[in-house]
Amino acid sequence: MKQALIISLKVLAVDMPLLFLLGTAIGWILAKKRFKGREILSLLVLLPVALPPSVLGLYLLMFIGHVPFLKHLGLLFSFPAAALAALVPALPIMIQAARSGFASVPEELEDAARTLGDGEWRVFRRVTLLLSRRSLVAGLALASARTLGDFGITLMIAGNIPGRTQTLPLYIFSQMEALEFAKANLAAALLVVVGIVSLALVKRMEEGRYERLV
Repeated sequence: MKQALIISLKVLAVDMPLLFLLGTAIGWILAKKRFKGREILSLLVLLPVALPPSVLGLYLLMFIGHVPFLKHLGLLFSFPAAALAALVPALPIMIQAARSGFASVPEELEDAARTLGDGEWRVFRRVTLLLSRRSLVAGLALASARTLGDFGITLMIAGNIPGRTQTLPLYIFSQMEALEFAKANLAAALLVVVGIVSLALVKRMEEGRYERLV
């Protein structure tokens, strides 16, 4: 289990910065910008939530296998594939949380900062980002838990290779196949703890947000 835990933590270490950067950027665009095709983009970024993991895994497998550059990199059945597989279903969670947080920031406050001479980056950093930070933290917590829990997509494009792509969910699957229920339960318990901690953090962020509004 130690190897599977290390690989899961490595996947998390790679995906967390990507979740925050991509989720924050796309969430801000969807919340603050008006442009043609905005609703279509919103639908596309949330689509992974509605699709079964096997469907997402199949399309990713076909996409990576048919793009010469990606195929040449040998991305399939490797650690980068495991990181990508965990990122895809988790990113919509972060995007939606960021979008909700940014949309809740009153435009009057941002306009007031602009009238005081602040540029767009300064307005974003000192007003928009600051006031939406609780939603961002909550979204990152949930998205990170989803990253650690991915099974289907990882199995499809990264495989179940011990010491290379076998994350904790895949380790549980292997132990169940081997009828090693005690080992499977121990790994499952770790993921349950992560889920509980993530939900507790989300609840705390939401309570703090409501207290500030009151």
